[in-house]
Amino acid sequence: MILFDPKGPIGNDERFLIIAAIVLMLIVVVPAMVMAIWFALRYRASNTKATYMPKWSYSAKIHLVVWLVPVAIVTVLGYLAWSRTHRLDPYKPIDSGVRPISIEAVSLDWKWLFIYPERNIATVNQLVFPANVPLSFRITSDTVMTSFFIPQLGSQIYAMAGMQTRLHLMADEPGVYYGQNQQFSGRGFSDMHFKAIAISLEEFEAWLQRAKEAPDKLDWARFKELAKPSVGHPVTTFSSVQPDLFDHIIDKYTRKQVNPSAMSKESGAARAKPRDSEDS
Repeated sequence: MILFDPKGPIGNDERFLIIAAIVLMLIVVVPAMVMAIWFALRYRASNTKATYMPKWSYSAKIHLVVWLVPVAIVTVLGYLAWSRTHRLDPYKPIDSGVRPISIEAVSLDWKWLFIYPERNIATVNQLVFPANVPLSFRITSDTVMTSFFIPQLGSQIYAMAGMQTRLHLMADEPGVYYGQNQQFSGRGFSDMHFKAIAISLEEFEAWLQRAKEAPDKLDWARFKELAKPSVGHPVTTFSSVQPDLFDHIIDKYTRKQVNPSAMSKESGAARAKPRDSEDS
């Protein structure tokens, strides 16, 4: 039911699509249920007033109804599915006059890591962002395939090792929203969830300042410790993040050889571009 209480433009459009599909399909379901009861009552053996036509086998009107109504429903559903699929493409940025915030989400066993590359901070099992500001996600996994989903904001999308998927979301109002992994991923699956906290822009800037004062720093060695399986991992904030950590996580699965000790020394030289899931 939480899908019917969206708090963002993507969630609103998806709710409309769900309701429209249900209503259109009920055009067939409801009359069929009514007629199943009505026919049984009207044409029962004890009702002598009902017309008895043992040789009747064809009605042009009935055939028109049973063919034209489903054709019309499928046509409308097809149009909605086609147009909304392109409109709600998760790779498509949200049209807004506000510059989006970049967030890199990494699925681990059994926790979520969120990296803010432009602010050089990271969090575990907590996503904080300003309301009415678009969010531009890059998503991957350092474990089995999982699924990133904040139901009230919309658009479930998979996270896969060695691949990158994209997602764009936005919250219309401040609030605390439930985020989770929708894909079964082992014994800690039921605890793999997080809070998505939408706050005002001023509160977000204050939160960033507090995050910068956190004692933990996220380098490659700390990430390897974090990636070890754990259940119920507490919310953790990192005041700094090793450059290009997200890309290095993907490269673990795309490069034949990886030298973690040299990662921190890499410059801005061109590297192999991570593959999108669509290209893989």
